[in-house]
Amino acid sequence: MATESDTTMGGQHPNADSNSEERAAKRIKIDDAAPAQDRNGENAQVATRHTQNENGDHVEPSNNQTQPASEASKPSEENGEPADRVNGLAPIKKEYLVDMSGGQGERSGVVDDDAAEGRGSDSRDKTRGDGQDARAQGKKGKKKAKGQNTDRSFGRFDDAMPLCNSRAHSPEFSPKECQYGERCKMCHDLRRYLSEGRREDVETLGGKCPAFDAYGFCASGWKCRFVKSHMEEIEHADGRKELVLSDNRPPRAGPKEEAKAEESASPESSEEKGANDAAEREKSEDELRPGIYNVVTMGQKIQLNRKRLDFTKADQYITWLNHEAGISQDFHHRRKDQPAQGIEDLRARFVDPPFRPSEKRRLYFGTETPTLAPLTTQGNLPFRRLCVELGCQATYSEMALGMPLLQGSKSDWTLMRAHKSEITPPKMNPGAVPLFDDYNHSRDLKFGAQISGSAHWVVTKAADALSRFCPHLRLIDLNCGCPIDKVFKSGAGSALLDASGKMERMIRGMNAVSGEIPITAKIRTGVRKDRPTATQVIGKLAFGAREHRERLGAPGCAALTLHGRSREQRYIKTADWGYIGECAALIKAYNDEKAKVTDTVAEPDESTLPNAKDGRMYFLGNGDCFSHVDYYEHVEKARVDTVMIGRGALIKPWIFEEIEKGQYLDKSSTERLGYIEKFVKYGLEAWGSDELGIGFTRRFLLEYLSFAHRYVPIGLLEHLPPRLNDRPPAYKGRDEMETLMASDNYKDWIKISEMFLGPVQPGFQFQPKHKSNSYETEG
Repeated sequence: MATESDTTMGGQHPNADSNSEERAAKRIKIDDAAPAQDRNGENAQVATRHTQNENGDHVEPSNNQTQPASEASKPSEENGEPADRVNGLAPIKKEYLVDMSGGQGERSGVVDDDAAEGRGSDSRDKTRGDGQDARAQGKKGKKKAKGQNTDRSFGRFDDAMPLCNSRAHSPEFSPKECQYGERCKMCHDLRRYLSEGRREDVETLGGKCPAFDAYGFCASGWKCRFVKSHMEEIEHADGRKELVLSDNRPPRAGPKEEAKAEESASPESSEEKGANDAAEREKSEDELRPGIYNVVTMGQKIQLNRKRLDFTKADQYITWLNHEAGISQDFHHRRKDQPAQGIEDLRARFVDPPFRPSEKRRLYFGTETPTLAPLTTQGNLPFRRLCVELGCQATYSEMALGMPLLQGSKSDWTLMRAHKSEITPPKMNPGAVPLFDDYNHSRDLKFGAQISGSAHWVVTKAADALSRFCPHLRLIDLNCGCPIDKVFKSGAGSALLDASGKMERMIRGMNAVSGEIPITAKIRTGVRKDRPTATQVIGKLAFGAREHRERLGAPGCAALTLHGRSREQRYIKTADWGYIGECAALIKAYNDEKAKVTDTVAEPDESTLPNAKDGRMYFLGNGDCFSHVDYYEHVEKARVDTVMIGRGALIKPWIFEEIEKGQYLDKSSTERLGYIEKFVKYGLEAWGSDELGIGFTRRFLLEYLSFAHRYVPIGLLEHLPPRLNDRPPAYKGRDEMETLMASDNYKDWIKISEMFLGPVQPGFQFQPKHKSNSYETEG
């Protein structure tokens, strides 16, 4: 493991020339503890399944994607590890290995994990700029597809005979009036729907509806696939039998109170009434799922969609940012022979911003706050809820796009929802790290939002909207590291690493309008693997550009997360924790040097500085953390405040429990199956227990299993610690279920899903992200 560099940035004045920053970025990283091959990640190539000959020796099959056998089989005694441990290959005990000399059932080789960080096949074509309308048509007048993963089909999740919404929650004999009347093409006969229009009830999970057990009422009503567990047939005095839904919720306001409230309401236009009716319908549906926060109403989304939300304050700041950008461009493109007087005239054109940022809520990151990374698709609410239950202390939403947020996109605003377990304060050890005076731990919470954009005006307005509509946010994080081509080509994500001036404007704009919510950023080492630029980016985010530091102070970045790979490296190389350690030393130097300028005229305004009174910026490391050993080693050697965990949590969510207990946990197949069952229950609570909700839950469960199958139980390993990028040879588990859960065949993942969600619906499709084949039931 790469150790922290001994080179520091001490003695550097924050207002001095940035040549030292550039030298730091170009400095050759020296690491005597690890060979250059490991440092550059050459041994991180994912190995394909090794076969075994009669003598029990490992034989590597011919595959041009694996590393050369001479390199892969080198003993690693010089690293202090067992000589028989092979890089890229999980050290499975011999008694569990399976002879695959016949060549059947070969495991897949290189796994592309880009989907864990960016929305690759996304709902919007990111090749367009953020300033373009998401509803713009493509070539030849064809509308661009909407919805996540548009190049992956998951089939349809619906009933054969759809039930009209007017009947969905009503007793059989007193339904609501259907607004379409005789023109409605949906089913209005409840008994016919139950017998012919839907599939039979699901018998798994004890036949009980998780949503009803959790809330006392099921939001899916008669459409629920567990409806028998919360319905009854009542016999009236006249002998008629009526089907009714059970309701164990506390009593609500009576009809008289509701009528009185309606009478006192002000008159409204038909258009406003329609919007309010839609908002009320959505509100009533959300009320059926208590414990969910940051719920944005339909009315608020309509305001955004119709451009009726007042962004006057944000517009003022954006106008100032545009003016400032023009002057900065002239300043940087001045001729070398320009006289000093001309430069001073240029400086005189700078003006102060229209207003200063509000005071921010203080954050805390420490050793006891392991953090779950923003994960696309897999970082959904049920999975985050599971991780928090297992000890995760900070979570992030899936990456939302700035422009769709401003257009009121339902899918992007849904990503902002948090479970009640995520709005509780994280753990804190006051004696471990010196805190600042005004940190209020009771006001802290775990959940933060991540957004992406390529224009400063987009993310500025998006941060403004988030601060108004989502009060339960710990922070708003700007994604500056997504490597996906479509995101990069649009100028967002990791493309911002080569546009640090734009990134600084984004952070300043977001910080100015976000109210008390702090702003953070997540970056990579750079765009190219041979040209790291993180040190230059850190300098601008910590104190601002040279021409801004004295006059404007810091941009207001409260915390920075560095993923130890470049955009070019994606996930096929090991994370460079040596470089992360260098950047941590650089930030420490900035924090220390801040004290040396506090008595000078160059002291920035305290309101522009993040968190502590001394402007301390937190620093998080990210990459290849797969055990408590990795976690504490990174904290100790790289000197980061805490570690953000991504793929490690997807493969084993209990990594947070390991960190808390400080030991390896050998989870049995029964325990792991219990976590899958919890995920399913949480999914049905979040997405509904009807056919549609079950389809979504199954889909996201399969996405989760596409990572979880890569876990190798601790009891089967010859050597520790486990490595994230190691791939196991063919092996069998300690029981049949453990063997099934280790299968990389997506058809076995389907079998596991059927244990909790029943048989798949005819027409259901599943296309694994990294496989060319697909699964489809017979229709």
